[in-house]
Amino acid sequence: MPALALADWLRSLSDERLASLLRARRDLATPPPSDSTVLATRAGTPGSIARACEQLDSAALSTYEALVVAGADTAPVPRAELAGLLGDEPALDALFALALAWDEPDSGALQVPPGARDVFGPFPAGLGESMPTLAGTDVEALDLGDDERALLRTLAAGPPIGRTKDAAADVPLASAETPVQKLLARGLLIRRDPTTVELPRELGLAVRGGTIHPPGSLGEPDLPLHPHEQSTVDRTGAGEAMELLRHTEALLRAWSDAPSPVLKSGGLGVREVKRLAKDIDVDEQRLAMLAELAVGAGLVVATGDATPEWVPTTLTDSWLSSPPAIRWMTLAQAWLDLPRLPGLSGRRDDKDKALVPLSEELRRPNAPMLRRRVLSTLSDLPRGAGVKSVEELVANLAWHAPRRGGRLRDDIVRWTMSEGSALGMVALGAITSAAAALLTDDPHGAASAMADAMPTPVEEVLVQADLTVVAPGPLEADLATEITTVADVESAGHATVYRVTEASVRRALDTGRTADDLHELFRSRSATPVPQGLTYLIDDVARRHGRLRGGAAAAFLRCDDEVLIAEVLAHSVAANYELRKIAPTVLISPFPLAELLDALRAAGFTPAAEGPDGRILDLRPSGRRVPAQRRPTAGATSYAPAPIGDEQVSAVLAHIRAGDRAATTRRGTTVRLPAGGGSDTSATMALLAQATREQREVWIGFVDSHGTATQRIVLPVRVGGGILEGSDNERYPLHRITSAALVEA
Repeated sequence: MPALALADWLRSLSDERLASLLRARRDLATPPPSDSTVLATRAGTPGSIARACEQLDSAALSTYEALVVAGADTAPVPRAELAGLLGDEPALDALFALALAWDEPDSGALQVPPGARDVFGPFPAGLGESMPTLAGTDVEALDLGDDERALLRTLAAGPPIGRTKDAAADVPLASAETPVQKLLARGLLIRRDPTTVELPRELGLAVRGGTIHPPGSLGEPDLPLHPHEQSTVDRTGAGEAMELLRHTEALLRAWSDAPSPVLKSGGLGVREVKRLAKDIDVDEQRLAMLAELAVGAGLVVATGDATPEWVPTTLTDSWLSSPPAIRWMTLAQAWLDLPRLPGLSGRRDDKDKALVPLSEELRRPNAPMLRRRVLSTLSDLPRGAGVKSVEELVANLAWHAPRRGGRLRDDIVRWTMSEGSALGMVALGAITSAAAALLTDDPHGAASAMADAMPTPVEEVLVQADLTVVAPGPLEADLATEITTVADVESAGHATVYRVTEASVRRALDTGRTADDLHELFRSRSATPVPQGLTYLIDDVARRHGRLRGGAAAAFLRCDDEVLIAEVLAHSVAANYELRKIAPTVLISPFPLAELLDALRAAGFTPAAEGPDGRILDLRPSGRRVPAQRRPTAGATSYAPAPIGDEQVSAVLAHIRAGDRAATTRRGTTVRLPAGGGSDTSATMALLAQATREQREVWIGFVDSHGTATQRIVLPVRVGGGILEGSDNERYPLHRITSAALVEA
């Protein structure tokens, strides 16, 4: 049996090679196999083989598939036959290293486990069932029509089956009219049922020229590179990172002001995606990525209310106040560890339902591992070198791991490159220095590299005569706060344009700034002369601002101008908000102050809020916030299997070798005892006591803590207290021992 042959082959391996196998196929080591036979059985299961095949490149995988086509799962296949099927030198080293195939010591003939056929399905390499009578058929010499040859080429390309009504009955060649009927009559097709025909394996190979794949098609595809200066790559990536931060800030502020509802099925609704994309001025695919990053970074969560909404968390404020490089690192780390695929957003599932951002359908636990694989490939390139084409990278990675990633394998590469470029981790087809540091779990180095690459914050703006303010680069933090307070963003980008309006000046005055403060801001921070129009606007708004003052009564209004008080009382807002005059210059209202002031502003008045000490108050809402949820520390979440440590490998290896020795050792009469403890253990105790006195090795069969029956050779040191203690310091509970025998010399 092949499984037994594999066990013998495994038993012959050196400790070093067997340890490498256990590291490469960690599923073989858990729980520890009792001996090489159990290890071989486990290694030959279809599930384990399929997982191991994910580590093969196209050349090794094609070699493995060719072995299945040749029938190596039932009988040894000579290497020459395998080379003939491939038309090239077989790639066997990887198969031997993973115990997916083994060779006979003398002949070198190759075998694979029977489970390998289940991994490749019913038609390995796209070839059908074998029909030995067609072996050696020369297709070119056959008297076939063009339509028959075309059908043979179609079926030979795979899959080898076709459905047709022409297979319903046997038709003599002389009466055959269709290509299917003619080929059936010639015995060149197999009839599976009245509507299905199959092309025999031998004929399919003959049509292909005798090889499974075209000669030379298994070589690694080229990956053309374009050299760049690393500094150019880093600066380009930093520019994209700045744009990403701006869009993320805009999304957080939009959700602060108006949180989006959570769909009943989870996720962000299509209408909300369109609304937010329009408000932030991005496309819907980028909006999906921004939303996934914000939630993945813990900046936004779904509330647990009866009507849940997507609301920023308390982490948002600290994130907004952090330096740009730190903000970038938070998003970049979240993306690396994100067990989701934002690129799926907008696609449709099997039921033709649209997939939306933040929905459960976008969850893919292996996404971080596949994402890091793409970036690691870029990091292995020469410094500053970038791929010329994403599609060439897709083809190269597909060759290196054709069975990894499933149906979305190629799309994940494209999405990773696109999202990585948007994050500033990839630029010009190359990896940035910051991303390379992040891949090596060096967040401080990543933040430092990104900070160095980002443009130096500017400390001056350009004030234009049309009351626009141009920021020629990213503004220094304090200056950015001041400018956004007194002006509105008109257009954003590498050079941001702000516009100063009456409303924006009033907003600045509402925060407690005075006209002198605003004049000083533009005088000291403008690289151009301050236009008179801006000076007049500030003075005019300041002259009218705050003449009417409000406080809490729930609210009060006070003004030294009794005419203005009378004007307010005469307006409809006075009746709506139940304003009442309690002094010539004071009005009160039972409504909240913020609502009253908003109503007065809407009516054309320019009131200001004041506190108990008479100072101006800023009553603008800061947006909703909810408590942040606990997140894993950066880099702590890994969706790739954890590697086996050296100590564990050594222990498993010793376990296997001990089991092999016990299985091949000659032993005397075996005393058997029911596992779990029998009524009479005297015979077993007597045998173990004898072995202890005579210092003879004893063979025991027992059930380990995993419930697996195994066997060992033990030199007893002591028997007592329900325990057999061996010279190797191992302790075997007597109630687990099922049989025992003295080892014969």
